[in-house]
Amino acid sequence: MNAVMDNLLGRRSIRAFEDRQIPREELDQILKAAQYAPSAMNRQTWQFTAVLSREKIQKLAKAIGEVLQRDNYTMYEPQAIIITSNARDARFGVDDNACALENMFLAAHSFGIGSVWINQLRDACDAPAVRRMLHDFGIPDDHVALGIAALGYAAPAEPKEVVKTGKIVIVE
Repeated sequence: MNAVMDNLLGRRSIRAFEDRQIPREELDQILKAAQYAPSAMNRQTWQFTAVLSREKIQKLAKAIGEVLQRDNYTMYEPQAIIITSNARDARFGVDDNACALENMFLAAHSFGIGSVWINQLRDACDAPAVRRMLHDFGIPDDHVALGIAALGYAAPAEPKEVVKTGKIVIVE
């Protein structure tokens, strides 16, 4: 199997992270991978906002948890997050950001960095306390936050069997 397929088939969502810094050069490459994702008509109406402070990440998690009424919500305590946002009026913003997130996950995996998609921000991004934090992070008010790539080195865990159950249909 080639390296791309190995990377695709080897990536897993990681929900427990070590307290270990991600090298800036690798984070920059992960962000670059997001920029190179496909976007509808190549409009690229997105923004990618990296938050590297674990304290700020946990403040955002707490605000999201309060909006969603989820006690002790932590976003799995990642080392860093990348918030994907897009212009509210971008017709294909959700699709574009999903492609960018997948590029980030695959790039992170290629560096041995774990990742998981956090999607709760989308439902909470316009709550006043959350929006103030997003504004402080430099996310425009006319953007909707569509997802978060939570990043970090995977904490040791018991291996699990991978079972894929989605159907594949081939029509000739």
